[in-house]
Amino acid sequence: MRIGYTLMTEQTGPKDLVGYAAGAEKAGFDFEVMSDHYSPWLDEQGHSPYAWSVLGAVTQSTERVELMTFVTCPTMRYHPAVVAQKAATIQALSDGRFTLGLGAGENLNEHVVGRGWPPANVRHEMLAEAVQIIGGLFDGGYFNYAGDHFRVDSAKLWDLPERRVPIAIAVSGSQSVTRFAPIADAMIAVEPNESLGSEWDATKPGPPSRKIAQLPVSWGEDRDAAIQRAHEQFRWFAGGWKVNAELPGPAGFAGATQFVKPEDVAAAIPCGPDVDQIVKQAAEFEAAGFTDLALIQIGGDQQEGFLRFAEETLLPALRG
Repeated sequence: MRIGYTLMTEQTGPKDLVGYAAGAEKAGFDFEVMSDHYSPWLDEQGHSPYAWSVLGAVTQSTERVELMTFVTCPTMRYHPAVVAQKAATIQALSDGRFTLGLGAGENLNEHVVGRGWPPANVRHEMLAEAVQIIGGLFDGGYFNYAGDHFRVDSAKLWDLPERRVPIAIAVSGSQSVTRFAPIADAMIAVEPNESLGSEWDATKPGPPSRKIAQLPVSWGEDRDAAIQRAHEQFRWFAGGWKVNAELPGPAGFAGATQFVKPEDVAAAIPCGPDVDQIVKQAAEFEAAGFTDLALIQIGGDQQEGFLRFAEETLLPALRG
């Protein structure tokens, strides 16, 4: 299983993200993923720079690691034709190191354009159309499209990269797996659910797909401080994705998680200096068939220490 590092835009400003990207490559991570948000989950996180500008800079501050959005919603804030242009540009800048991670989105980020928030089945319809448009533009030449949700009029990507951008799609259950496995190159999920991967491979023709997941950790020498930090900045994680997709802003997440206790967060997220707990939870993803796991170090001001810990202790332990 390949181990990645998360450039989490919700907790770090743009210049620091570019620096941490270079640091994570030096530390030995295999790939790096970046969240694509308009807003942080909670006020305490305090950041949300434009992911695509930062990604452009990261292509120049790194040389080896694969890059990925984790994930972009190509249906409301962004028209899919524009997402295709952005992805092709990042692929060209990175010399073929980019994967376009896509998902159906969260109200938190997409409501800002004032179009309302459709139900999940409509969001899936919109995402399916978006993937068709993005793929059509990746094919080259002029492209037209008329669907239920999107239109494209004589669009063309003038700077196509030498390597076609792979598309990974986030799924959470049978409905999304059945719809998206046949049209994606890789699967994204956030829980070590073996059935998701099995169903994906059964639905998608060809050899087994790449499967990419994410694991938050709150590393630190002081376990109590690490737990407090995880509770302060990551208690939103306790709601699960069906809830997280619906709430409209940080105030909603603060209200929904007001009764989540520090011990609840510590039970779900490895906290403190114990490398074995991180390895144990990472092994659950490997056992469930995931090929790639991106770690999130909670706390924007905790990245430099975490990267030293990863290089010296964590990555050797995970690979061992």
